[in-house]
Order: sequence, then C-alpha cells, then structure tokens
Amino acid sequence: MLLKIPQVLTAEQVAECRAALEQAEWVDGRVTAGHQSGRVKNNQQLPEDHPVARQWGEVISQALVRNMLFRSAALPAKIYPPLFNRYSGGGNFGVHVDNAVRDVRGTPHRVRTDISATLFLVEPDEYEGGELVVEDTYGAQSIKFAAGDMVLYPGTSLHRVNPVTQGTRLASFFWIQSLVREDSQRSLLFDMDTAIQRLAVNAADHPSVVQLTGVYHNLLRRWVEV
Repeated sequence: MLLKIPQVLTAEQVAECRAALEQAEWVDGRVTAGHQSGRVKNNQQLPEDHPVARQWGEVISQALVRNMLFRSAALPAKIYPPLFNRYSGGGNFGVHVDNAVRDVRGTPHRVRTDISATLFLVEPDEYEGGELVVEDTYGAQSIKFAAGDMVLYPGTSLHRVNPVTQGTRLASFFWIQSLVREDSQRSLLFDMDTAIQRLAVNAADHPSVVQLTGVYHNLLRRWVEV
C-alpha cells in the first residue's frame, strides 16, 4: 500500500524545522547506507545524534502519534527515530531496497522496516527533480508532495530519488515496524477501518457497524504480532 498522509507538520512547524536544518552541520549520506545502497547514494544527511535531528525527530514522532490516518494505515508497533536528508547539485539515490532491520543507534533496540516513510519539508516548486519513485504492483509511482505531507510505502519496495538539478530537497525519512507484518493484510485492515468510520458517520446506529467492527478486530487478533 502506498498512501499519502497530508499535513503531518503544520506550515509553522515546517518553517521552524527548515530554519533549524539550515544552521546544522551535514555529513555524507552514506553513513547510514547498507553495502548495496551505499554504492548508489549521493546526498547529505544530518547525523543521527545531532541535537536538531533529535529535537525535530521527536516533534515528528509526536505528530504521528496524534495522526489517526497514520495510525490506521501503519498500525505502528515501533517507529525508528526520524532522520533528515538533503539533496542538491545533482544529488540522487539510485534504485535500492531498504535494510530489513535497523539498529536504533545508542540503544539495544531494533526496528523491522515493514513500512518506509518520507516526510517532505520543501515545496515542490522550490526544486527541480528529486521525485521519490517507488516500484509497486501498478508500476513506478512518482511522488513529490507539498511540505508537511508524508508518503508511506512498503519497506520491501524498490525505490529511488531522482537527481535534484536545481534548488534543494529537504526531507525526513524513517521506518515503521507494524503490528501487522504483511502489507496485504495491513491494506485490507485499513480499507475495512476506513469503511467502518464512514458507515459510523452516516448510520451510527446501524447494527452492521458493531458487526463489522467485530470482524475488523477479529482479523487484527489473527494477524497482529505483539
């Protein structure tokens, strides 16, 4: 499932985050790349332990906790602390797949990368190129959202970032370990949850609302890993 989560950050939060990032010290983005992806990665990244990365990673994490669309779609068990990258001057990231498991730096914790996420921090007309291209069952999907918007896509997907030929692309990226490992099962649960919510608005007292809610939770009970 590939899904847009709009307005994860407000315009004011985006402006504050960008101001902080512009004053930060960036390093070669290959510091967090695996063997295969490091060969095709050409960008800059904020160090994971940088104070700005920690501060704004926490802001993003808290925003996700409050976002009902994200929670319904991702069914998050763990969220990897958000990272930040920067592309300019032809910077790009060739076709790759994310590592299956990520160690959380400085902790004994690990996150299985069921879902990948990119949160855009620059408006699309501020830079040329830089599209996130995700390969899914319907072909290549080109993604370039407004600042503050986020895309979720399966961590199993081949994907790339096209070269940025003008301007600068800023984004936060991270991974989610879901309570439900399989993307097809998460998609089915998300569609059912969405339908139940719509039915509850239009026919709150209909007995089917309770019945379908029961089916949803029984499927969740069958598939969830805790």
